[in-house]
Amino acid sequence: MTDQRFEGTKNYVATDDLKVAVNAAVTLRRPLLVKGEPGTGKTVLAAEVAKSLGAPLIEWNVKSTTKAQQGLYEYDAVARLRDGQLGDERVHDISNYIKKGKLWEAFTAPELPVLLIDEIDKADIEFPNDLLQELDRMSFDVYETHETITAAERPIVIITSNNEKELPDAFLRRCFFHYIKFPDRETMQSIIDVHYPDIQKTLVKKAMDIFYELREVPGLKKKPSTSELLDWLKLLMNEDMPLETLQDSNPNNAIPPLHGALLKNEQDVMMFERLAFMARRNT
Repeated sequence: MTDQRFEGTKNYVATDDLKVAVNAAVTLRRPLLVKGEPGTGKTVLAAEVAKSLGAPLIEWNVKSTTKAQQGLYEYDAVARLRDGQLGDERVHDISNYIKKGKLWEAFTAPELPVLLIDEIDKADIEFPNDLLQELDRMSFDVYETHETITAAERPIVIITSNNEKELPDAFLRRCFFHYIKFPDRETMQSIIDVHYPDIQKTLVKKAMDIFYELREVPGLKKKPSTSELLDWLKLLMNEDMPLETLQDSNPNNAIPPLHGALLKNEQDVMMFERLAFMARRNT
């Protein structure tokens, strides 16, 4: 499996520089740190790499309350105390109260897996620092059972970040880094072709005109992403939207039809309503 190269998949359009980054990280067996604005396919990348390489995928979805220790294991002392009070025989084997984390799963998987650590920047700033030694050594100690868990082979690790906070330099030094740029029109056309191969070309062209113009509107709090464009196109096809409706739309002076798929907060909607009002007043 490790001799295979990632070339994208039929469901995932990977740019040349992304393919190079993935294959470099696989060769070096260093964690691949992927950044980019939301909706650029960072999380999906891990699943597609696993599919392409024929590897199992292990997902660790990081939250603001996630601690690094949870990726190794958790010891449920409260459950053991309760069972001891109830006279349960399980209490004599401490391993009954050890819950394996995602790193443990990855280190001991029967097949070399792809481990996704998703949105690492959501956690406390100490979270990546606390993983440094384990990711370097590919082993950790389970103090309660006096055993050491060691990876037979380094798993392929893909780490995503939305840039919500800076990651420590010591952590960055251990990663191969790639920033996924927002797709240009040509790449976006390829992505749309994958999802909607039979869509009307004129509709796509006009929808993309509006979409990219909308992303350039100054003051927009949340720019629409690739996934939101795909949702919008699906709605336009489902509603059988007349092409004239799009051709009459200009993001600088009117709200696009079915804009709820593209604009995701009230400030942006209100801004477009003001632009539309001012445009009507000036005509």
